[in-house]
Amino acid sequence: MAATTCASVQLHSVSRWSLSFGKRSMDLLASTAGLVIGFPVIAAIAALIFLSSGRPIFFRQWRLGRDGQKFQLLKFRTMAANAKANGLGVTRSGDTRVTPLGRWLRKWKLDELPQLLNVLRGEMTLVGPRPDLEEFWSLASTKDQAVLALTPGITGAASLAFCDEERVLAAVPPGRLIGFYLEELLPRKARLDLDYAGRATFRSDCDILLRTLFLPLTRCRTPEVRTR
Repeated sequence: MAATTCASVQLHSVSRWSLSFGKRSMDLLASTAGLVIGFPVIAAIAALIFLSSGRPIFFRQWRLGRDGQKFQLLKFRTMAANAKANGLGVTRSGDTRVTPLGRWLRKWKLDELPQLLNVLRGEMTLVGPRPDLEEFWSLASTKDQAVLALTPGITGAASLAFCDEERVLAAVPPGRLIGFYLEELLPRKARLDLDYAGRATFRSDCDILLRTLFLPLTRCRTPEVRTR
């Protein structure tokens, strides 16, 4: 997997900002400030998860990062403790594995807060393509795998464009779910993120972060995608 990724890095140009020391400095400052200032909220969410559904508090899953390197993505657990063994690698609206508290956390994007630790450790960035499972990327085209040349992010261009992804997946027949994700959604998201990386700036990253913060308060509609 890593060899394929490294070969495709040269096929796509990115902006200076995308791989700059300035972007990494922004990540360090923002993630540190977010963890310190947000600690009371993080602690409260952890307590609510423990009281409502026990342990584990966090969801950890191996994802592919920059240059195809594996890392453990962190989230607050929003599903039943045995959900990993009982379901697919994608989630859609109405998924019975999601707990009542988990639905609320997902709505307000609060389940993503622990990823500030991933950012602090350099495994992720604030703005970049969302990290996905190796099993999905191994089936993607070489062209789409080029997105693995980038550091994955908490939010990004494709995250905003497909902000209502779970609703779109809910319209897909269960037996078609993984195929639909691989054939329709993953390629489109990869192309959006590659296009953004080629023109990204400090100002555009800040714009995406602000839009992400206000996203739960706005009406989110994903572009029309053929589901059948």
